[in-house]
Amino acid sequence: MFRLFEDTEINGLSLSNRLVRSATWEGMCEPDGRPTKKLVECYTDLAKGEVGLIISSYTFVRPDGKQFPGQMGLYSNSFSTEMKELTSAVHSHGGKICMQLVHAGGQTNSKAIGTRPLAPSAVETIQFFEPPLELSANDIEDIIARFGKGAAMAREYGFDAVQLHAAHGYLINQFLSPLTNRRSDSYGGSPENRRRFLMEVLRSVRKSVGADFPVLAKLNLSDNIGGGLEADEALDAAITLDREGIDAIEVSAGTPSSGDYTPVRIGIANRGQEAYNLPLAVRVKNSVNCPVMVVGGIRSIETAEDILQREDSDYIALSRPFIREPYLAKRWREGNRDKSACISCNGCFKPGLKEGGIYCVIDRIERENREYSA
Repeated sequence: MFRLFEDTEINGLSLSNRLVRSATWEGMCEPDGRPTKKLVECYTDLAKGEVGLIISSYTFVRPDGKQFPGQMGLYSNSFSTEMKELTSAVHSHGGKICMQLVHAGGQTNSKAIGTRPLAPSAVETIQFFEPPLELSANDIEDIIARFGKGAAMAREYGFDAVQLHAAHGYLINQFLSPLTNRRSDSYGGSPENRRRFLMEVLRSVRKSVGADFPVLAKLNLSDNIGGGLEADEALDAAITLDREGIDAIEVSAGTPSSGDYTPVRIGIANRGQEAYNLPLAVRVKNSVNCPVMVVGGIRSIETAEDILQREDSDYIALSRPFIREPYLAKRWREGNRDKSACISCNGCFKPGLKEGGIYCVIDRIERENREYSA
């Protein structure tokens, strides 16, 4: 029997398989961050497609933490109707959905938020679009509280779990990284101090949702950028999260400024190029007790199953393959085990900026050509 389709549980949350839809910006929300009908349909398709756990797009907990247009936000109770419609749609088709919480920090820009971005330190780096302002102690305290409030709202609105985005160069990752954190107070300097913001966010969230609600983290095990967070320090962060009671860790790596080693690499053509974050995930798996998820270029059921059989990871997280094929999990379970049709071109994200929602442009072209030929 394929381990991929085993029933599992994360802190009381029952999952029908080990496939996770990794958080993916869809560009399908209103300017204020509230979900649209288009986003509800997107998640409904993933639930119908039998994805074990759907992790939402990165959802900003304060307006100055927004990065891209159409990004989901959770900082106001005025979104309750739309949020409940979204979770109800997923649940009506047997799906489970986790909300990812984020603040973009210095990786946003003044055009997106109407003011100078805030970051751990006022430094100019390749990661930032413009020089940010340094976060004040009051702002740090407020953002930590906002993560907690966002998590509480997520639970109230029917989400089954929350995930803290501590990867890909966003604010929590910026605190962890010596490249972007040059602070001289208790949030900077030593690795322990640079972990402080992450741990206080986790404690805020846990206090808001309780011990019986799954709290996950997406963690960079390497920023893949000179001077950034490296694996040994990141592994210590994973171990500390585990000791503090995190319910699962999704292992990723890279930032948008990491050249060929960004989180979404292109040109994955064979199995040898798949699972590019697996060596990092194995280090985490060997060091923690909580479940581990690995994301990064997995395209074939053979690769996914091999990872699970070796116990190198507990869950397999995918993003772009589910843009191309939201029914991929169902297809694999039913016996068609051809690899994902995703060619890792990253063309899917451009429509999110220009057309109000991501989609696979290759699939769209192929379908239009078939219709024209007919």
